[in-house]
Amino acid sequence: MHDEQRSHEPVLPGARNHEHLRNFPPVSTWDDHVEYDAKAHPRKVPHSYTLVPTTCFNCESACGLLAYVDKDDLSIKKLEGNPAHPGSRGRNCAKGPATINQLNDPERILHPLKRSGDRGGGQWQRVSWDEALDDIATRIRQAIVENRHEEVMYHVGRPGEDGFAERFLNAWGVDGHNSHTNICSSGARFGMTLWAGYDRPSPDYANANVILLLSSHLETGHYFNPHAQRIVEGKQGGAKLIVLDPRMSNTASHADTWLAPWPGSEAAILLAIASHLLRTRQIDEAFLRRWFNWKTYLRELHPDAPSDFGTFLDRLESDYADYTFEFAAQEARVPANKIAEVAETVAACGGRLASHVWRSACAGNLGGWQVARALWFVLALTGSIGAKGGTSPNGWNKLIPHGPAMPAPHDHWNELTWPREYPLSTNEMSILLPHFLAEGRGRLEVYFSRVYNPIWTNPDGFTWMQQLTDPDKVGLHVALTPTWSETAEFADYVLPMGHGAERHDTHSYETHAGRWLGFRQPVRRVAMDRLGRDYTDTRDTNPGEVWEENEFWFELSWRIDPDNALGIRKHFESPYRPGEKITVDEYYRWMFENQVPGLPEKAAEQGLTPLEYMRRYGVVEIDHDVYRQDERELTDAELKGAQADAEGVLRRPVTLDSAPPVVGEAGSVGVRHDDGSVTAGWLTPSRKLEVYSTPMRDWGWPEHATPGYIRSHVAQSEVDTAAGELVLVPTFRLPTLIHTRSGNAKYLNEISNTHPLWLNSIDAERHGVGTGDLVRISTEIGYFVCRIWVTEGIRPGVCALSHHMGRWRLHPGEGSRWVAGMVELSHPDGQHTFMLRHKTGIAPFDSDDPDSARIDWQDPGVHQNLAFAVHPDPWSGMHCWLQKISLAPAHPEDRYGDVYVDTRRSREVYREWLAKTRSTLGPDGQRRPEFLMRPVPPVRRAYRA
Repeated sequence: MHDEQRSHEPVLPGARNHEHLRNFPPVSTWDDHVEYDAKAHPRKVPHSYTLVPTTCFNCESACGLLAYVDKDDLSIKKLEGNPAHPGSRGRNCAKGPATINQLNDPERILHPLKRSGDRGGGQWQRVSWDEALDDIATRIRQAIVENRHEEVMYHVGRPGEDGFAERFLNAWGVDGHNSHTNICSSGARFGMTLWAGYDRPSPDYANANVILLLSSHLETGHYFNPHAQRIVEGKQGGAKLIVLDPRMSNTASHADTWLAPWPGSEAAILLAIASHLLRTRQIDEAFLRRWFNWKTYLRELHPDAPSDFGTFLDRLESDYADYTFEFAAQEARVPANKIAEVAETVAACGGRLASHVWRSACAGNLGGWQVARALWFVLALTGSIGAKGGTSPNGWNKLIPHGPAMPAPHDHWNELTWPREYPLSTNEMSILLPHFLAEGRGRLEVYFSRVYNPIWTNPDGFTWMQQLTDPDKVGLHVALTPTWSETAEFADYVLPMGHGAERHDTHSYETHAGRWLGFRQPVRRVAMDRLGRDYTDTRDTNPGEVWEENEFWFELSWRIDPDNALGIRKHFESPYRPGEKITVDEYYRWMFENQVPGLPEKAAEQGLTPLEYMRRYGVVEIDHDVYRQDERELTDAELKGAQADAEGVLRRPVTLDSAPPVVGEAGSVGVRHDDGSVTAGWLTPSRKLEVYSTPMRDWGWPEHATPGYIRSHVAQSEVDTAAGELVLVPTFRLPTLIHTRSGNAKYLNEISNTHPLWLNSIDAERHGVGTGDLVRISTEIGYFVCRIWVTEGIRPGVCALSHHMGRWRLHPGEGSRWVAGMVELSHPDGQHTFMLRHKTGIAPFDSDDPDSARIDWQDPGVHQNLAFAVHPDPWSGMHCWLQKISLAPAHPEDRYGDVYVDTRRSREVYREWLAKTRSTLGPDGQRRPEFLMRPVPPVRRAYRA
């Protein structure tokens, strides 16, 4: 590494292996980096590049990328890892470098399109951005003026910039945020939130003694590249790896202990471990005494018992005594001695148990949130919460900065996303939107699907299709997407948005025990700045007329309120040029100067402005080795005006017009302990870790106020294996594919391009099928046809089919031929029935990319989600993905990829699950507990029904 880099640049992981061998070019050469053309070897033909950092957009890890931009023609040659990124540390999975495929995809959308025929008819005309913006803005303005705010909805899939949607939705006064979260992670979020207020874990794998994982995390888990690196580091440091997964994943193959439990039994195993810890007193008593709300536990469950900590431990042990190893073994169908071995390993963790559960059991099962609740019980008993080598909450390891002139919270409540039946739902009830529209609970004037594909991604996609094609239900559908999707085919406008190297966003995620802020940026735009070339906005630097969303929302909001009569425009004015429209450079300049701790000082050390620093490195590390923030002493500003209540919770005065935080209760700042000390604590009502949850009691579920075990809808008692029934697990990915965005990446499709149903040999023999055979899988609402792969890598009684294949297209000009087969839709038994049948699979095709003629895979996969009814968990709102299915050899008329669904039956199943809820209001008529996370929360008054 050059001396210049040592003295002026941050230390970059992996930047130097040897005095003359580097993994990455030093930052001092990024403006003018020379590489020789490998294809010209042995001749030395130099190419000059400017290296621009950005961030991957292909999963939520937000790993750093470094784009090689040719200085002659501004083409992007390749994307590699950014060594300055503290989360990914210069290392990427296959999806990062495959961004180049997305940028160069010959089938990507390059210009705004407007539907010219029926929705889904495949007729489009190219329009200008001005025409699209004026039409959309006029409709939104009219809805606002006519007090129809809840008819505007923004439905997001993969997040872009944390906090940006809050800006335009609050400015518009619209409670219109919707997300994919209740098909993703609401269950795990809810179980953790009841404990700590925070909704996601941040495991410190690299420093752990024991790593406990539910499902796969090395190849397909949440933040899997940064986490996979640190799981491997932990193992290299001697950590024991325990995996619970009914499927032999790559992660399970690396485990010291792999248990393949019956799906949904995971909470029973975890509670048996907790019972063992209590029974043997291998617990951190000091941590529990200080941080459990144990007095509430005794008061609610044992009111006649003495109110002392020793009594609490005795009663807690007694209350969980029935969770024996034998009980868990019976529920899970795994040997009791193996569970006992796991319990002893956990007990010996020394307060360094790092764990994670996200989709998996929490996303698959009725009551799956209790898996996360039970897991955090084990973490707490071992004293591993917040500790080095343990598991912290995500909020300690992330930062959400905001731009200037943030609008105040709105005062609306949208029951299309936050219905009364689900007051405890962790996130919006997005899977039920088409059913609510069909019931007449509301309508949508303008619906944005933003990098999201509900017809394909969500369960019951044909019901989505029915509602999206009805103009009385959805007046205008705007698809903001870089690529074609099954949902975009049914939009009114398809507006091309940039990929990860063509847009601005900030992002910060819990990859390890530190905090960083990443900066996604359009790399050709930055290159043009460096080279002194002119442009007006990001459209001038991207292919065709591809835009970025930040500038789009600035412009759209300005057109909704051109004279500030609605009070909207002022939130999109420049902080440096009063009355003028803000530019994206001004937006981030103000943010980086005012909202990111330590960044101005780090930039000044290098003679840079904060914006220049972020454009140079693409990331800033804010702090590291972040532990035990619950013990943080409060500042004088936090304590000002705060008083302790009877439970020791410090609160400042608030009114019904006060804004609740995203998580936590308005006015609550900390907790006074029995020893008189005052610390920040947790974001729960008690500011403690809540072993007893009073919100569960107050909202009608007192029997589930403590960690427990709820038998799943696919528990072994519910599945008649003798009659041929199986449990279908769809909640896993092929390692390189994730949702809609990466379907147009040829490298990824070349790696993962088959879609078999995993089936144990015992079940295969019982059903008389073998590898390669076609089978019909019957669900509650229809069936689909797929091929079998017989393997010992899955437990008997369970089958599995990844839910990240099965892409399709209706018309030749829409969709990606790299991954999507051509299909036809019919109504064989009336308009309420749908049959999807493939006309063609994947085949070579001619395009500007010569590789399209070299395609050697054929399988488009099976769109199984279409045949899944909605299963909303009555507590968390999570869609319970696991299915009880029947497997039979394919019928003579069946063809691979067939999907048949009766939407009348899907409506019946929706009502059956809706009946599981207890619709109730909480104290003071509250719609939901204030401390639960809620995207774009309104003022407290709106929480009152």
